Order: sequence, then C-alpha cells, then structure tokens
Amino acid sequence: MLFLSNEGMHDPAMNLALEEYALRNLPLEDGILLFYVNEPSIIIGKNQNTIEEIDREYVEANGIHVVRRLSGGGAVYHDLGNLNFSFITKDEGDSFRNFAKFTKPVTDALRRMGVDAELSGRNDILVGERKISGNAQFAAKGRMYSHGTLLFDSDMERVASALRVKPMKFESKSTKSVRSRVANISEFLPEPMTMEQFRAALLREIFGTEPDRVPTVDMTADDWEAVRKLADARYRSWEWNYGRSPKSNVQHAHKFPSGIVDIRLFVEEGRISSCAIYGDFFGTGDVGEAEAALTEAKYEEASLREALEGVDVEKLLGGVSREEFIDLLLLKI
Repeated sequence: MLFLSNEGMHDPAMNLALEEYALRNLPLEDGILLFYVNEPSIIIGKNQNTIEEIDREYVEANGIHVVRRLSGGGAVYHDLGNLNFSFITKDEGDSFRNFAKFTKPVTDALRRMGVDAELSGRNDILVGERKISGNAQFAAKGRMYSHGTLLFDSDMERVASALRVKPMKFESKSTKSVRSRVANISEFLPEPMTMEQFRAALLREIFGTEPDRVPTVDMTADDWEAVRKLADARYRSWEWNYGRSPKSNVQHAHKFPSGIVDIRLFVEEGRISSCAIYGDFFGTGDVGEAEAALTEAKYEEASLREALEGVDVEKLLGGVSREEFIDLLLLKI
C-alpha cells in the first residue's frame, strides 16, 4: 500500500477532489491510503437532500462549508479535530459494502494504541456503545474507495447543532441524543496526544514503519492542477452540493437494513411528472436511472412494475428489492 499526502490542505472541496482524482486516475496496483482533515464542514451523502440534513441558519452564521461527496450514507460533520481516512483500491468483486475489510486496519491500529474499537452495525466504529467513526463507500469502473471519519477531538456541540437529526435514526430528536451517542477518541487514549501525533501513530501502526519511511504516491504539477479544476467544477458547485430538490405531493420514507430510502413524487392526473430518491443507503450506480424510468409512469402498481422492469433496483438502492421499492412507492410500507 502507498500513502497519498494531501499536503496539509484543510479545504473540503480540494480534499474530496483529491480523493476522486486518485480513484479515477492514479495506479492502484498496491492500493492507496489518504488522510485529510477538513475545516468545519458538513459532508453530505450522495443521495441526500442537503436542505433537510443541515441547520442552514446555524451553518451560514458559523461559516461552515457544505459539500456533497460521491459516496452514499449519511451527513457527517468535519472539523480540525476529525481525521478522515480513505482506502482507495481496485474493487475485487466482494469489497463493496464489506466495511470490515477496510475498517480492520484502523480498528487494529486503535486497539494497539489502547482504544478498544470495533466495527458495529452497518458501518460504524464504536468504543463500547459510543460512536467514534462512520464509514461510506463508492465504486466505479472496477475501482472503489472506502472512507471514514475518526473523531479525535471534535467540537461535539457543533456536531449536534449543525446537523438535523432524523427520528428514523435516533429515538429522540434532541441534540442531546447526538452528543451522547458520539465520542472523541482522545477520551479513550491512555496518554494524551495531539492530532499530529495521532496521525503519525496511525501511519506507524498501519504501515509498520516510521511515518517518514512510509512509501508514498508521487503527484505531478499536472495532477494537482487537475485536482483544483475538479474541486471547482464539482465540489464548489451549488448544483452539486444543494441542487436536485423538485416539488412533490407524495413523500414517503422507510428504513431498510441498507439504510433509509426516501421517495418524493409529483403526481399529476394519475401520472408521475417528477421523481426524486433520497437516502443514506449504500448503492452503486446513479439513482437518476430509477427516477427517469418512473417519470411519466402511471401511479399504479402495474405501470410502476413495467417502468422498473429494466432497472436494477437492488444495485441502486443497496439491497432493496424491486418489490420492496414498489411497495414504498405505493405507501404500503
């Protein structure tokens, strides 16, 4: 495995662009590990409705970046006390949604540092009952990344204030429930350390050598220019970060084992004139395929079934079957 340095950048648009550029363009024979720390920001899952995930007034008053990522899953808060890791590899066919494969090097490293961390549930790393990391994945053209947060010394008040809590995810809507569920790794370390010391310790544990001897990826000036262009074109774009919120007169959501699927339909004279699918599920491909297939379909079971005939719903929605999706569309579940 090689280590890709982000040159100490804290700009979330640049860091997400670097991650995507590495995925699509760099050689992956050995796999790549990337670390990055972002300025205060909310990183939105690919299929989420941004406006409904954030407290916009709080975000704007506090100058918090809002950036959508390529991977699915839920919205997360980043700040200078949060270390993000990304394993960028070839997709070997059994890797997508196999979070244990990619979190194990991290949990093993944390345990050797004295932190009793383990993967729990769908995609979280916990210490006891408290969450210290959330993870997500993205796959394209035989390549993928599995990335996650490591709450080292984050501002928990901001975590709670910047994000809106969905009752499907937490029993209580109160910010107290968010604060009690998450924790900083610094609380569990036997000895205090700084973020830089923590980052160095992780590198040492994962690579088995001193940080200055870790094998690294060489990025050219042209590579960095391409990263900057991608950051501007995608990750600083309002259309990418906030767009895609059509009006709807039918709204329904359900929490499946793969995550929440939230559908919004505008039905006029018995036909679907617009459709949007949101959620924190981990699917592959673009849900726009299902949205396009449903547009202009009659809003009744036979027509919905026919419209979705050629759509791999299970792949797009991360394990939700076509039958389950049709039941969701018709408000049966």
